[in-house]
Amino acid sequence: MKLHEMKYNDGARKNRKRLGRGHGSGQGKTAGKGHKGQNARSGGGVRLGFEGGQTPLARRLPKRGFTNFTRKEYGIVNVEALNKFDNGVEVTPELLIETGLVKKELSGIKVLGEGALEKKLTVKANKFSKAAIASIEKAGGKAEVI
Repeated sequence: MKLHEMKYNDGARKNRKRLGRGHGSGQGKTAGKGHKGQNARSGGGVRLGFEGGQTPLARRLPKRGFTNFTRKEYGIVNVEALNKFDNGVEVTPELLIETGLVKKELSGIKVLGEGALEKKLTVKANKFSKAAIASIEKAGGKAEVI
């Protein structure tokens, strides 16, 4: 098969309806919209979620909870993942993002204490769990809050 011999599969491409192009087309005059009424008008139709005057579902359901707009979310990393680095390396948020251990910094980086750390590292982050600090210092490193 050559490029100029290639064809689309049957039914893969469909011709668009050419509306309002005369009686013979089958879609002339009212262009498939019927006679008068809300949906025949330009800009006609109902808004999203409209249920014909019945109270919409979004208003029938109770409101629940709230979103705390001052909430801070941290990019998290476990101490076990820090074994990836060589001894004596200074681990910063920029380095964590660069190596792909954290996708986004968000409101900062928090180091959690899951797993064991075998390398002596200086870790700089916005927050540490108590277990993370203990694990870092046990391995001979330092945990510094930025």
